[in-house]
Amino acid sequence: MPKAIGYAAQAADKPLQYFEFDRREPTASDVEIEILYCGVCHSDLHQARNEWGGTVFPCVPGHEIVGKVTRVGSNVSKYKVGDTVGVGCMVDSCRTCANCEDGYEQYCDNGFVGTYNGEDKHSGGVTFGGYSNRITVTEDFVLKVSDKLDLAGVAPLLCAGITTYSPLRHWGVTKGHKVGVVGLGGLGHMAVKLAKAMGAEVVLFTTSPSKVDDAKRLGADHVVISKDEEQMKTWRNSLDFILNTVAAPHDLDAYLSLLRLNGTMTLVGVPAESHPSPAVYNLIAKRRSLAGSLIGGIAETQEMLDFCAEHGITSDIEMIAMDDINDAYERMLKSDVKYRFVIDMATLKQK
Repeated sequence: MPKAIGYAAQAADKPLQYFEFDRREPTASDVEIEILYCGVCHSDLHQARNEWGGTVFPCVPGHEIVGKVTRVGSNVSKYKVGDTVGVGCMVDSCRTCANCEDGYEQYCDNGFVGTYNGEDKHSGGVTFGGYSNRITVTEDFVLKVSDKLDLAGVAPLLCAGITTYSPLRHWGVTKGHKVGVVGLGGLGHMAVKLAKAMGAEVVLFTTSPSKVDDAKRLGADHVVISKDEEQMKTWRNSLDFILNTVAAPHDLDAYLSLLRLNGTMTLVGVPAESHPSPAVYNLIAKRRSLAGSLIGGIAETQEMLDFCAEHGITSDIEMIAMDDINDAYERMLKSDVKYRFVIDMATLKQK
């Protein structure tokens, strides 16, 4: 079996450290990938520290992967050695339930297989993710990546990009719509870029006055300091859609009241504790909807990557060495990153 090296959490209260493990020999339908870059998602931290429960240790995080194909199985037809490819949050699903057959593998009735901390169908063990030098993935869950874009900046598109693209597409955001984005972090900055590229008028809501200029640089037409009640009042009953990216409990009513008739606010941030329940009247008074969304299916993720290539969209990143991952986690907790850490896997060396 091919030997792999990476970084793993050995326990919830331990820092990530160097780890050696086996990858499976590629089957007839598999693609083996040399990992060049891997984005650092807040979900990685949650899983490594078992904050959501259910983490199986050792845990090798990472589900924002860009790399080069090094081997393909005999039945593989979509990829060849040397192709630039990506792997996102999923590496398999049942493929037989109604949702999978409709291209919604992320909502697989039997549970999709996560790129890490998932049940590996081949070994019966646990999947290991992208904080490593190589990965083997079934062809149908590998994505084509354009060489037109900065590959390090593409890596976060495999999670942050599709997490924001999918709801914008599902709720039909297009030219002429007024779209609110709550929060300017790893998800929020992608939401601003994507909504603007779709033709929407974009309103960014932030608690931080220091983010006003950056939000406008990224494409926001308006920036509202959400702690300022007067600024918030000016946007009441005006927005068609709100994408709420904040992963901390907060007052949802303050944003629901900004929606016009039939408007929807979709949540994509996952807080460790629940939001306070919204007031029912705030929903029924304007037939507003409160919804949620989870990443995207494989076809939609490919669509997103193609859209980003067409519009020249990548994530704003800070490149780090593999050895800096624990410091990056601490900085991420302080929101000290603009806007996504990406690991340069060339810095991962055998020890």
